[in-house]
Amino acid sequence: MTGPSSRLAKRVKLSDAHLITRMLEIADGLDDVIKLGRGDPDLDTPAHIVRAGQDALAQGATHYTHPQGIAPLREAIAANILAFGGATYAPDEIIVTPGGQQAMFIIALTLLNPGDEMIVPCPGYNPYGQAAELSDAVVVKIPMGMETNFTLTAAMIEPHITPRSKILVLINPNNPTGSVTPPDEVRKIAELAAKHDLIVISDEIYARLVFGNHRVQPVAALPGMRERTITLSGFSKAYAMTGWRVGYIAGPRELIVPMSEINHAFAISTAAVSQHAALAALTGPQDCVEQMRQTYDARRRAICAGLDAMGMSYADPQGAFYVYANVASLNLGMGAGAFCERLLATGRVMMYPGTIYGDHTDDFVRMSMTQPVDRIQTAMQRMAQVVADIRAERLQTAG
Repeated sequence: MTGPSSRLAKRVKLSDAHLITRMLEIADGLDDVIKLGRGDPDLDTPAHIVRAGQDALAQGATHYTHPQGIAPLREAIAANILAFGGATYAPDEIIVTPGGQQAMFIIALTLLNPGDEMIVPCPGYNPYGQAAELSDAVVVKIPMGMETNFTLTAAMIEPHITPRSKILVLINPNNPTGSVTPPDEVRKIAELAAKHDLIVISDEIYARLVFGNHRVQPVAALPGMRERTITLSGFSKAYAMTGWRVGYIAGPRELIVPMSEINHAFAISTAAVSQHAALAALTGPQDCVEQMRQTYDARRRAICAGLDAMGMSYADPQGAFYVYANVASLNLGMGAGAFCERLLATGRVMMYPGTIYGDHTDDFVRMSMTQPVDRIQTAMQRMAQVVADIRAERLQTAG
């Protein structure tokens, strides 16, 4: 193949994310599908945040804002970071972006030169790799497994560091696995980054959604890390604001200034109405976050109970709103991708294979806690029936 399409294909690599499109197409032709796929909360944005957006529109918040975001929001973000154990930032060290995902591309395009290496956890959120590839950088994947509960460790990272290593990505809690990196391990990773002069992207977008005694250690607050850490977060997950598209980057001024220029070129500014809603999220009542966390915790337990009943192993879901389950533990004779398609087509339950997130096996699926408990219980029953049907088919074929 030659011509413009050929040149484009060399620039933008297709990933297993096309499986999402295929599964959505299958789901469109089915009734009563229980969707445990996307990381989009089914919970509504809290009412006081919605009202703030409506009021802002009524008061004329329909124009461009400062490219880095309205000053009151950046001040509130700085205060919030500090309140949850993070570093101290000035408002001009923060950029408000149209979602955390765009922030990933801004960071990569600013910091990575062709041939530079970005170290990412595997499985991990796949747009990081796409952002590096768009910058003509090299993605170095660190494979994680059940033996560490899919937790990234300094010992895993160090053998992969080379003279071309520039950025290390830490997603904590991790998407898709729901694992939380223990604070002591975060310190070891930070020491390793300092030793090898790496910049750390600390993705803390799920940091408010942790369970049990787990907690997230902000990287930038550790000794010597503020000047080499970019903290990435947003409002989509903790405040159920995915459709508002508000994320942010916090980092040292010398890195924020060039990132601000690229953000301005991409979007000029984040939507004014969304910024005012985000301001209300940070400065208004916070009980809504705890209520949502408790809701996810109940859903987490419902999924785990269903998997336990099936004899299906899974990573301990310590944070975010995902359960990462091992299809191979069911001994069905099929990979996770094929199982997801079968489960959707005959069981009307949607979940995503781990290969979408760069998993080096075809053994795992990601289940989202984005349905009420009763629907999750129904999904687990349907899934158990599909598993039983597959086993019966295998026995019949063997006989």
